[in-house]
Amino acid sequence: MSPMKMPEPDSGVIARRRQIVEALRAIVPGEGVIVDEAELRAYECDGLTAYRQLPLVVALPSTVEQVSRILKTCKEMAVKVVPRGAGTSLSGGALPLADGVLLGMGKFNRILEIDYENRCVVAQPGVTNLGISNAVAHEGFYYAPDPSSQIACTIGGNIAENSGGVHCLKYGLTTNNVLGVEMVLMDGTIVRLGGKHLESGGYDLMGIVTGSEGLLGVVTEVTVRILRKPATARAVLLGFPSSEQAGDCVAAIIAAGIIPGGMEMMDRPAIHAAEDFVHAGYPLDVEALLIVELDGPAAEVDHLIGRVEAIAGDHGACYARTSTSEEERLAFWAGRKAAFPAVGRISPDYYCMDGTIPRKALPLVLQRMQEMSDQYGLRVANVFHAGDGNLHPLILYDANRPGELERAEAFGNDILRLCVQVGGVLTGEHGVGVEKRDLMTDQFDAADLEQQQRLKCAFDPDGLLNPGKVFPTLHRCAELGRLHVHQGALRFPDIPRF
Repeated sequence: MSPMKMPEPDSGVIARRRQIVEALRAIVPGEGVIVDEAELRAYECDGLTAYRQLPLVVALPSTVEQVSRILKTCKEMAVKVVPRGAGTSLSGGALPLADGVLLGMGKFNRILEIDYENRCVVAQPGVTNLGISNAVAHEGFYYAPDPSSQIACTIGGNIAENSGGVHCLKYGLTTNNVLGVEMVLMDGTIVRLGGKHLESGGYDLMGIVTGSEGLLGVVTEVTVRILRKPATARAVLLGFPSSEQAGDCVAAIIAAGIIPGGMEMMDRPAIHAAEDFVHAGYPLDVEALLIVELDGPAAEVDHLIGRVEAIAGDHGACYARTSTSEEERLAFWAGRKAAFPAVGRISPDYYCMDGTIPRKALPLVLQRMQEMSDQYGLRVANVFHAGDGNLHPLILYDANRPGELERAEAFGNDILRLCVQVGGVLTGEHGVGVEKRDLMTDQFDAADLEQQQRLKCAFDPDGLLNPGKVFPTLHRCAELGRLHVHQGALRFPDIPRF
């Protein structure tokens, strides 16, 4: 497998580094511009640590005006920009460029307004996901999307990747819970989309921006909806003799018209790793574990728990345990939330995948993944947002063993291709980034990708925002859709194609 290719660095831009640094320092004084190699190391990768690259320079603005001036200056100087939040992206979405400015938004970390009457919070993009819920918890509110990295990931990054979490089945992903943004375009223009109101006229620009992976603009302010905490929430642990039976049970629960607050699944390796790490009380003699949370009025929750347990029994469940206190419910979830770091205790390295499939395909995909595991000689621990079909297989490998990283990547690519083959998609919440970029042609044809790139061109005609991500072939906007091969030669051979 060939290594991931990024756009070839522009030697002319690198030669102008001193000039670029001076221009940035005129905008962001003091320690707001980082150029020292040792300090740049902190920004050389995001959560996809297999790929590393030092940025040309890092800029750390603290005001919207500074962001606007930086982008305008970079456009005038034809310098690429990579926006970055907390760096928790697992798809390489914040991977820097050797000839680009990395724009760190960590100083935008304040909650600007809490509006309980309109049930929304206005925050800067560097506020953590969990920080929003913590800020409104004393009034009985919370922010619904809850990625496992919620203690660290930022709301701006959540918008970039359209993050989900264990409770997205019932309450939606980021796109369903963001009401408005302020964002800065590449030419420095500051625009506002949406607001505290629920609906806007015209095109759904909020839907375009959410999940755009930093390719369209830089978000500087976010308005999100907050929800009342449900009167009652209880979780049920259900153990099964096989992953296939657990998968069938997931489909049966949804088919029965029951929409749990969350429904997660772990297989044996993930169960044992999480239990050893957190001591959540998980059964260790099952092959698969479902965590099903029901919320709402107490009488409704009690009724639905009975129905879920009955459905599980019909599908071969050999273990059932319902939380009897809030502490026990949180303990059930603590094991699931800690599954990723827990798996890090049983393998030197792991590669976290992210794909989405129709729920009915879950048993088949689990079976095929086990066959792939045998084929590649690599173990896999499975953690799923089972209710909405969002898979997170963790491929275990040792980077110190020659060829294992490449095998892990090939294994992961086959899993993602399988997701598409059964009617699913390449990503559920981690984004495309660089990880899935070269697989986009497995899901989309050339016409699809060109239409998507035309949208990118409407926001960023020079292709300076986060290039090398999402699209497997980089087109110039002026020539998009006119790629022509004559006598075996491409027109415009200087255009990067990777």
